[in-house]
Amino acid sequence: MTNTLSRSAEILRELIRCRSVTPLEGGALGVLQNHLEKLGFEVHRITFSDSDTPDVENLYARLGDSAPHVCFAGHTDVVPVGEACDWISDPFAGEVIDGEMVGRGTVDMKGGIACFLAAVETYLKTSTGPKGSISFLITGDEEGPSINGTDKLLKWADERGEKFDACIVGEPVNLEAIGDTIKIGRRGSLSGVLTVNGVQGHSAYPHLADNPVRGMMDLLDALLATPFDEGTNEFQATNVEVTTFDVGNQATNVIAAKAQATFNIRFNDTWNGDSVQQEILRRFTEGAKSGHLRTAKTLPVDFSVEWIGRISPVFLTHDETLIKLLSKSIESVTGRTPQLSTGGGTSDARFIKDYCPVVEFGLVGLTMHQVDEATALGDLDMLTLVYHKFLEDYFT
Repeated sequence: MTNTLSRSAEILRELIRCRSVTPLEGGALGVLQNHLEKLGFEVHRITFSDSDTPDVENLYARLGDSAPHVCFAGHTDVVPVGEACDWISDPFAGEVIDGEMVGRGTVDMKGGIACFLAAVETYLKTSTGPKGSISFLITGDEEGPSINGTDKLLKWADERGEKFDACIVGEPVNLEAIGDTIKIGRRGSLSGVLTVNGVQGHSAYPHLADNPVRGMMDLLDALLATPFDEGTNEFQATNVEVTTFDVGNQATNVIAAKAQATFNIRFNDTWNGDSVQQEILRRFTEGAKSGHLRTAKTLPVDFSVEWIGRISPVFLTHDETLIKLLSKSIESVTGRTPQLSTGGGTSDARFIKDYCPVVEFGLVGLTMHQVDEATALGDLDMLTLVYHKFLEDYFT
């Protein structure tokens, strides 16, 4: 079976068989290092550490020492498989079933890495080499806290004097078919925990207590009732979602002392991190004054907000050369004109945009993070051809 696979599928199978569930390296970076060094790349393996987060190993490899310098970025870490018995085959075997390769990380995003590596191999065999430089910037921390990965790897490269002219992140951004979407930006992201403090008491004597659930409902209504905006020319509307709600109460006849809710907001370029935080706090403050769920309640709701992690900023890539060259390569191979999109969640492109123009283009993402994650073998071949055509055009 292995002998019938294309080059990109062979590499992908190697990577799938590496159990690189974040933050474990699992051998995946070793596979890449072996292939890249055979092609003449100078390869670096760098491990970063930070307090309260696991150590993460990363890889940076470069061929050439001049501009223009195009970088391919991605991650070899994958999310857990869930229950392996629910899969149609071993999630770390890379079996081919009905023309698809099945395995954890197949589309998110070991497949993109395999296709780019296969494209580089073909490009180097059929040309005199790039009139510039090609690099791989690969992390093992994209599916984790994203602290010891791409962000630090970029800073490490910058301190070495590395300068990038363009970057493609191989995330599976296509919605239904290879070539239907290029991500040219992302909305920002911010998460927080809202805590409402009350007074514990007997549910039959509410006048002697202060139910934090009632206050929480006031505040969440103030947060969610009015849209933040209607969207912009480049971005869809801002949306906020409450993702948890808990009082930690084991009894049915006791009013809890505290209620907590976790929320996440995805904001467009109407806002920045500071302004969206201020708007959220303004809404909570107004909600705290309403008290329409609390009979005879005169004091405002006692609440606090804790912001979780870092703010992911909104960004939009304006580089016409990168976008047009990739679009042209896609149209040439697939016959499709890609939609330029800013939808979806965040990715490591949010770090790369501070160093060079960046876009995202990889496999079809329909099965990412799911049981039986899989990609069609034909899609691997097509994506490899797109990457190869891009390299030819970029260095021409």
